[in-house]
Amino acid sequence: MTTTLPSPALPSQVGPPTFMLNPLGPESLDAEIIALPVIPGEDELVIGPGAADLGDQHDLLGHLEFEGATGSAGEVTTYAVTGSGTLRQILLIGVGAQRRDDFRRAGAALARAVRDRSEVVTTIPAADPEVGLEPFVAGATLGSFLFHWRSEGAPWKPVETITLADLGDDQAAALDRAQAIARASWRARFFSSVPSNLKNPPWLAEQATTLAAETGLKVTVWDEDQLAAEGFGGIVAVGQGSATPPRLIRLDYTPRKAGRLNSLKTAPTVVLVGKGITFDTGGLNIKPGEGMLNMKRDMTGGAVVLAVMSALAEIGCPVKVVGLIAAAENAISGSALRPGDVVAHYGGRTSEVTNTDAEGRLVLADAMAYAVDKLKPAALVDIATLTGAMRVALGQTMAGYFADDDALATLLAEASEVSGETLWRMPLVADYEDKLSSKVADADNAPGGPGAITAALFLHHFTGGIPWAHIDVACGDAYADVHELTPGPTGFGARVLLSWLASADPLSGVGS
Repeated sequence: MTTTLPSPALPSQVGPPTFMLNPLGPESLDAEIIALPVIPGEDELVIGPGAADLGDQHDLLGHLEFEGATGSAGEVTTYAVTGSGTLRQILLIGVGAQRRDDFRRAGAALARAVRDRSEVVTTIPAADPEVGLEPFVAGATLGSFLFHWRSEGAPWKPVETITLADLGDDQAAALDRAQAIARASWRARFFSSVPSNLKNPPWLAEQATTLAAETGLKVTVWDEDQLAAEGFGGIVAVGQGSATPPRLIRLDYTPRKAGRLNSLKTAPTVVLVGKGITFDTGGLNIKPGEGMLNMKRDMTGGAVVLAVMSALAEIGCPVKVVGLIAAAENAISGSALRPGDVVAHYGGRTSEVTNTDAEGRLVLADAMAYAVDKLKPAALVDIATLTGAMRVALGQTMAGYFADDDALATLLAEASEVSGETLWRMPLVADYEDKLSSKVADADNAPGGPGAITAALFLHHFTGGIPWAHIDVACGDAYADVHELTPGPTGFGARVLLSWLASADPLSGVGS
């Protein structure tokens, strides 16, 4: 008799900071810590908004010169304040050339500098919220991210409140949007961080159900019996070797108003499909031990879709969106998928499994085929930690994407520029199509060659001619500790997708 021990309870997690607006200058607020931006000038440094009255009392420029400060993005210079007042510290934060990336790095640097504090007051020297406010909030939020499972509690806590001085209620909508996008990225990182002795397909479905109730989404979950009965052969096959059965999770968002569209009835639909492999051993084509260590993060695509769906109402997305998360655990057992097996996907197309470690495309294919058949979307976008080949090509800080529609590709590129999550368009090379050939099935699931391209070509057969983009976030399961990303998985994709879906017309020119 085998006894299964329960997983230890996940301890309470710290959350992201809360941002508040205050039209008063920082010197008028009762603050223990004030942060001011430092801008490199042509001849000398310039301290941004809020410095005037403080500068009368403190030689801040002289202190910067003494410390050898340059004002580069993310540089932090500390000025200690003595006396009987509340103010104890002034942080001088470099904002470099005041580009979006500079504000993200400045926000992250501030967050790292004020850990374990209750509140900090700061200013942002940029009139355009998209250039200053939104990146700063993203940087400060992600620079506060922490996941832990320690018996003694978190090693540190993020600052609880960041007050943005010199900003009034006219910036409230921009701040709400900025926080929604930043917190979605936090949420994607959290789900990717949870270890797989707790995180499995049923658990992920429970999280989706809870989030749906909190955010007004409609949720539908297929269990293993329903998946088998309705022909989701790829998801069933990948999950059949695990003690925890697979799930397909569907989340539906409908906008409160149609925006520039004629009516909600005629509003087009975007479908997002995420790979939700909650742990990937590689199956019988087992991964080496080192390569398996971070495979709790192989569901990053699913985590991103879940996080994006939870934020759509807050950003005012003007189109209908359906999120599909194909969740399975790729395990090893007597019932596991075998090399040489043939899988029949939803809709009937077949795949010969020549490598059980190319499982992500098998589950994505089912979800995409379902979307084409039942949802008839105006655009279809899948996101997945799909190929190591993409990481070899682009490293750990950017993702590659493929698109068969130039307008959709352009919209994603523009969202990449705004969000700070860098996408690089890759080619769908038709000449490699013959590599997919199989002697017994419609396609080989692991044709090799230029691996990221052939994986995209494999998925392209399941798009049904609908405008499609595939985002290969091989960097999503990477371990990051740079700029706005504190140690942990990157959660790559939530910000870029929300920046796209928050635009006035996310489908401008698509399919035309």
